[in-house]
Amino acid sequence: MTQNDVTKKMAAGFYRDIELIDSSSEPDSVQKKLNELEGVKGNSSDYLNTILEVHADLNLDEYEDFDDKAKKIKIPYIVTIDEGSGEVLSIYRNYKPGDLNYSRVEYFVHYKFLPGLGFYGFGLTHMIGGLSQAATQSLRQLIDAGTLKNLPAGFKSRGIRVRDDDQPIQPGEFRDVDAPGGNIRDQFFNLPFTEPSPTLYNLMGFVVQAGQKFAAITDTAVGNDTQNRAVGTTMALMERGSRVMSGVHKRCYYAMRLEFKILARICGESLPPEYPYDVYGGPRQIKQADFDNRVDILPVADPNIMSMAQRVTLAQAQLQIAQSNPQMHNLHEAYRRVYEALGTKTIDQLLKPPPKQPEPLDPAKENARSLQMKLLTAFEFQDHDAHLAAHMAFMQTRMVQINPQVYALLQSHISDHVSFKAKNEVKEMVMQNPQMAQLGQQDPQQFEIMFEAEVAKVAARITQELAQAESASQNKEDPLIKIKQQEVDLRAMDLQRKAEETKFKAEQENQRTAQRLEYEYDKLAQQDEQSDERLEVAREKIQSK
Repeated sequence: MTQNDVTKKMAAGFYRDIELIDSSSEPDSVQKKLNELEGVKGNSSDYLNTILEVHADLNLDEYEDFDDKAKKIKIPYIVTIDEGSGEVLSIYRNYKPGDLNYSRVEYFVHYKFLPGLGFYGFGLTHMIGGLSQAATQSLRQLIDAGTLKNLPAGFKSRGIRVRDDDQPIQPGEFRDVDAPGGNIRDQFFNLPFTEPSPTLYNLMGFVVQAGQKFAAITDTAVGNDTQNRAVGTTMALMERGSRVMSGVHKRCYYAMRLEFKILARICGESLPPEYPYDVYGGPRQIKQADFDNRVDILPVADPNIMSMAQRVTLAQAQLQIAQSNPQMHNLHEAYRRVYEALGTKTIDQLLKPPPKQPEPLDPAKENARSLQMKLLTAFEFQDHDAHLAAHMAFMQTRMVQINPQVYALLQSHISDHVSFKAKNEVKEMVMQNPQMAQLGQQDPQQFEIMFEAEVAKVAARITQELAQAESASQNKEDPLIKIKQQEVDLRAMDLQRKAEETKFKAEQENQRTAQRLEYEYDKLAQQDEQSDERLEVAREKIQSK
């Protein structure tokens, strides 16, 4: 910390007011060179103070109120010391007020690459540091062997004189030599330096490959796969290649979850009770309450997903399964997940909007939709008596009586309302009967069986009442008028049947005509092609002559 920051904390009462002593040391040559390259220059008027913050368990008699038996118990404190002067700047408790167990408040989270033998874990350098050194030494030996082979050294006779022998010989340079006699070849002996060893080169490749496998960076060529592997095989290869890094990610996610909890605790203890601005859709007094113990804060990403390629492959696999049986899947959601995995923006502009969910309608609109042969949906919260009365009255009209499909559609919708009404009546009966409610808590399975039996009884009673009301309304009509209406209905149905047959015959005739025209067109096209081939053959004959 700078001297100014320490002085501010002293003025605020956070630290004791003591005389600070400079504890900064001169930077070494490497740090000086780095500072020179970065353009950093030290300021003697604002030097740094080294502050030691120690989280330890201490037995401080003047701060503790224990009995004689518990005086040896140490409780957590945070002690801050100035390294230069050795004076204590502050001592703070590290447990919550009123905590009889004096539990330590954690402020640190350890992100481990791999678990170690003690508190500290192993990093990537610990795991592949030896392999990296072995690969580096092998590479240096190969370079040294090549250098010595290209620039050989050796021995020469004592009597031979080489001009300018104090200067090294450059590659490709020849110098004058004074030989006392004999052949100059006999005056020199080259040391037997061999070329770089292929075995050493293979060893270096093995060490590098071992390090790549451990670090899970082996090139599986999934994106450039020419074998067209199945999705399951590709996923298995990706999962096997990322097994080590997946474990590292899971440990990092666990540590991140602990860090989020620490941040949530600090926010819950330090933030003001309300927002300094209006909050949309909620009261203002929720800022500090957002971070209480009722809500868990944890990472939402999946630590098993290592890359975008793996995410896209999973989405494509889901899409293939959905396309194999579209009746059981939501294809719109499957395509949306593929686009999200690809990182596509404005997905709503690419995909059509999903089909709208059915909405509750009044009985009149439902009757109108039934005439259009559209499906009707009943909801549990609707007034079932009003809907049943409206639909039963509409079913007595001649428009519905002469149309069996509309009649069946309305009857199916009425059955849905009967089911919801029966369930509501049974729920009210359960609420009024404490014994049945107690049975639901003690034996849920037996309660479910009894509940369904009661619903079936009530549904049978309501259906019987509706059938009796319908038969009573039909008996009030004059039999002769009813017979005449049935004759008219049969005649209308016969006319409708004939119209549908005529329409079907016309469609069949149009289809046959279209097929005949298509056949004639294909025949003429084939004839034109044959004529063109004959003309081409004739033209080639004329040219050859």
